Amino acid sequence: MAFLYLDSSVVLRYVYRQPGFLELAKRRETVVASPLTGVECLRSLDRIRLEQPPQPSWQTRRALLSLVLDHVQEIDLTRAILTRAGGPLAVPLKALDAIHLASALFWHELHGGLGFATHDRALARAARLYGLQVVGITD
Repeated sequence: MAFLYLDSSVVLRYVYRQPGFLELAKRRETVVASPLTGVECLRSLDRIRLEQPPQPSWQTRRALLSLVLDHVQEIDLTRAILTRAGGPLAVPLKALDAIHLASALFWHELHGGLGFATHDRALARAARLYGLQVVGITD
């Protein structure tokens, strides 16, 4: 794999240092993602900030997220990607997951050599059905 697509579940598990997180700093692939990844992760951090008493760990997580996102090459979210995400797929997916998959497939068709990093079982299944090598989850 020359490229690795990151979905939000992988980034959040890394930022929160939850069990089974992928050590993103050790990956050698060029990392790509949809702009949705950053939005979803920022919203998650902000929800926690608002729902819990302020903690120093929030700022540390926010800084780590910024560091991760600074090393991600964003895939432009085009009408073609949105159209593909809204069309029939081989498995049932929620809207944002379908956009992640369509973004990854768009990149893979242009450049090849794309792996798909996720901790979401449905998204992993869909990525495999479309021929992507999945990391971050085992079935």
